[in-house]
Amino acid sequence: MTRLSDKSIKVIAVKSVGPQHKNKNLCCQDFFAYKNDNKKIVAVVSDGAGSSKYGKIGAKTICETMMDVLWQTDLNHLKENIAFAIEAARDKLIINRFNKTKSVKNLRDFSATLVGVVYYKDKGLFFHIGDGSAIAFFYDNSYKISKPENGIFSCETFFYTVDDWQNHLRFTEFSKAKQLCLMTDGVTGFALKNKSTIEKKFMLPVLNFLKTEKNSKYAKKMLYNTINSAQATKISSDDKTFVWIGL
Repeated sequence: MTRLSDKSIKVIAVKSVGPQHKNKNLCCQDFFAYKNDNKKIVAVVSDGAGSSKYGKIGAKTICETMMDVLWQTDLNHLKENIAFAIEAARDKLIINRFNKTKSVKNLRDFSATLVGVVYYKDKGLFFHIGDGSAIAFFYDNSYKISKPENGIFSCETFFYTVDDWQNHLRFTEFSKAKQLCLMTDGVTGFALKNKSTIEKKFMLPVLNFLKTEKNSKYAKKMLYNTINSAQATKISSDDKTFVWIGL
C-alpha cells in the first residue's frame, strides 16, 4: 500500500520547557523548524544542552541553517549538503557575538544535538547527532528508528559543536513511510521502551490520534498536554520537543 498522491503532508509540532528549567526561570532550550510544500518536507529538531551557556542559540542556529541549505539542496548530494550545513552553522557560532574569543574552542558554550529528516517522492533520510530519536512508521505496522547515541554515561551525549562531530553524524535511509516522528531526549525517555523498540502504550495512541484528528489546533493542544502530563514529567523533567509528520 502506498500513499495516495493527492494527500497532503500534515505536520504537528510542539515544544515545552521542562521543570528543570522552569525552576531556574529559564526558557526552553529546544528548537525546531520545518518546511512543507505537500510534496517534500524538511524538518529538524535540536536540544540545546542545559549545561551550556548558549545551548538555545546553538539549537536555533543549526535548525535554521539546515532549513536554509536543505530546502534548496540537490537530493543526489543530500548527505554532503547536510555536512555542509553543519559546518555553516559552526561558522556562524564562531562569529556569534556571544563567542567573545571567536574561537572554535568556545563552541562548547553553544552545545546542541541534531535530529532531522528529508522526505521526497516516498524516499526519506534521517540525519542525527547525539541523543533524541527519529522514527519512520510503515504501512505494514513496522518501523525504523534512528537511535539516540549516548556516551559512557546515560546522561552523556554528543553535539554538532564538538571537534569530531563527523564521527557522530549518522544517516538512516528508508522509503514509503506513512508517519514520521522527531523528538528530543525529553520525549525519548517515554516514547521508546529501549533504543530499538517503541513504547506502544505511548506511541500508538498518539499516532492514531494525530492521524485521525482533522483540527490541527486541537491536535497540537492535545499533543502539548500529553508530553507535559504528570506522568511524562515524572519520567523526564527535561525540555521536550515532538514533531509528527503524516505522509
